[in-house]
Amino acid sequence: MSKIYKILPKTEWDAARASGAFTGSAVDHADGFIHFSGHDTAQKTAELYFKGQEGLMLLTVEANDLGEALKWEASRGGALFPHLFRDLKADEVIAERALELDADGVPIVGELPA
Repeated sequence: MSKIYKILPKTEWDAARASGAFTGSAVDHADGFIHFSGHDTAQKTAELYFKGQEGLMLLTVEANDLGEALKWEASRGGALFPHLFRDLKADEVIAERALELDADGVPIVGELPA
């Protein structure tokens, strides 16, 4: 079992739950896949791309449940990141939680299971 993580605005997740699928944020649409992070890269992703943003959610997904549409590709500093080349079904999300910001405005991801 391998968990992967998606940070996104709560408004986008609410819309995805209502429709049954998450089609991606603006950056996902621009790149042609849904960006995820591993347990070891999620906090850095929060720091680099979500600083100062309120109302964020952290979604947890079981990578093994996504099949061949999930590809691990080299990105920032050569680290491997999971990229999903299809919509994420709302029922594929196994956990969700709101993210708080630290004193510098960085979302606090905390310890995540691998």
